[in-house]
Amino acid sequence: MNDFVQGQPEMAGRVNMKPTPAKHNLREQQRADVTLNVCIKNPAGEELSCTTANLSRAGVMISCDSDTVQKLVPTRTSPAPGQCIQVSARFAVPVVATQTVSVRAEGHIVHLRRVSRNEFHVGVHFTDFEDNGFDYLDQYVSRLLSAT
Repeated sequence: MNDFVQGQPEMAGRVNMKPTPAKHNLREQQRADVTLNVCIKNPAGEELSCTTANLSRAGVMISCDSDTVQKLVPTRTSPAPGQCIQVSARFAVPVVATQTVSVRAEGHIVHLRRVSRNEFHVGVHFTDFEDNGFDYLDQYVSRLLSAT
């Protein structure tokens, strides 16, 4: 170690740092950023209008205002693990350029985040689909992801 700065003491020993692997995405499904109108039915049976922020085969992140969040998550805090809030979602996805189909899914609210003064993102994990809903969602998300 002869390459030390004049007047600085030589280091007694080297410290080898282990390289840290790049942080990888732990999500099972990729998300596609897309804005769609979505109707969410809360446990009381109220149908609330929101928009999607992103969508995957496993769930949807919806964007909604303060009043809507109050009706979906009265505590305004993310549900604790195992304390998910049951909701139903309905939204349309295109199957061909001129035709859309309605996807209906049951799910749980698993996440809540405030993104601005009057905008919240609510994460919904899908648990069940009506009819061919999953197939339509799968095809739509695949098309969105392949286009990016």
